[in-house]
Amino acid sequence: MATVRTRIAPSPTGDPHVGTAYIALFNLCFARQHGGEFILRIEDTDQVRSTRESEEQIYQALRWLGIEWNEGPDIGGPHGPYRQSERAPIYKKYAQELVDKGHAFPCFCSSERLDAVRAEQMANKETPRYDGHCMHIEAGEAQRRVAAGESHVIRMKVPTEGVCVVKDMLRGEVEIGWDRMDMQVLMKADGLPTYFLANVVDDHLMGITHVLRGEEWLPSAPKLIKLYEYFGWEQPELCYMPLLRNPDKSKLSKRKNPTCITFYRDMGYLPEALLNYLGRMGWSMPDEREKFSLDEMIEHFDINRVSLGGPIFDLEKLSWLNGQWVRDLSVEDFAKEVQKWAFNTEHLMKIAPHVQGRVENFSQIAPLAGFFFSGQVQTSKEQYAHKKLDEAQVRQTMQFVLWKLEALRQWNKDAITECINLVGAALELKLRDIMPLMFVAISGQASSVSVLDAMEILGPDITRFRLRQALEVLGGVSKKETKEWEKQYSQTLG
Repeated sequence: MATVRTRIAPSPTGDPHVGTAYIALFNLCFARQHGGEFILRIEDTDQVRSTRESEEQIYQALRWLGIEWNEGPDIGGPHGPYRQSERAPIYKKYAQELVDKGHAFPCFCSSERLDAVRAEQMANKETPRYDGHCMHIEAGEAQRRVAAGESHVIRMKVPTEGVCVVKDMLRGEVEIGWDRMDMQVLMKADGLPTYFLANVVDDHLMGITHVLRGEEWLPSAPKLIKLYEYFGWEQPELCYMPLLRNPDKSKLSKRKNPTCITFYRDMGYLPEALLNYLGRMGWSMPDEREKFSLDEMIEHFDINRVSLGGPIFDLEKLSWLNGQWVRDLSVEDFAKEVQKWAFNTEHLMKIAPHVQGRVENFSQIAPLAGFFFSGQVQTSKEQYAHKKLDEAQVRQTMQFVLWKLEALRQWNKDAITECINLVGAALELKLRDIMPLMFVAISGQASSVSVLDAMEILGPDITRFRLRQALEVLGGVSKKETKEWEKQYSQTLG
């Protein structure tokens, strides 16, 4: 019997997401339970948004949780390279194989033509999809146009009628109509693959036997299955895991819940507790106990115990479970964990220079710098009263700063300052108009140590969290405001 091999393939385009850790955990447990191997692969074919900083954060966040892999970009392995951006010639070869076999074709359609076709289809209340315009170009002519350097993508052919039967480890057989499938782009004009081609090629070449991924990919499963069929390859077993959800049952999102793994690290949660909590997302131990270690989860793991109901990611429940782990520590270990969290030398040395010149005795440190060691700061609506801005303008300014900082990948004082200055320019405000709001939101006080330095030290997760909390204190942002502000933001700052 072949060795069980599973994988996680995150995109390094943002903060490391708890959803990534959730799927990684279940892939790891499934592989280890069967004596198999777990692989990390980086999907960095989005050249605009992918960064090495984000990739490094993924490694650090998963390792902080206790998730380790057998092969990956950082440790190597026999099936490398493990970054998709370094595998372009491989994808090109297999895309050409599909074209040669008649299963795919070059498409020369401009974005303007595609937009016009989709607009017409929607006007006619039809499902928007590619109309097959370039599929009928004679092979010789298509080759000449490609050789001449004409911009094109490679699209796969899909059936237009009948159903595809998707065998899912959790749901059994799921029937999905081919009339819902588009002629998927496999290779983009920049010569890099889309998710569909890269995943199939990589999973085959890396010997992946079981693919556990989020259920949002289930509707597009027929395209993946068809690619395996076109190549003549054995398809791995598929398992579509239920999505993590907010308490209101909506898909887990940073607007309603902190979703970044490092947020929980910086807030002082224990990694064992967060991993334990993720393990309870749609799964349970045979004896139903709520507190268990990774080793215990692996020992008792059975994929059939996964429940299809959308698991609720509840911050209160996580905090309760973290409390169980905290109270089970010895006093010595408790003190060590607290020191490791925020009272370690490295962290204190970042804070000390900003505090030292502002105190006359050590007892003044806590009132001045306590916000460095808090997750949430308590503020009131009255603290945000502004001489120049009305309440709506205050909320808009805070929202624009938050959006700008959410997109910031290089987190340092200069970059943070530039973000706030850009927001000021867009809203015709000066830095001195915005900074009083930042002082209150970040420190809970009207004045403190340099708030820009504080934002750098606190890091992106806690800073963004406090700005979101400030907006909640101010009454939140309505749907109408969000729509209007997003439009204005994209025109001036997007």
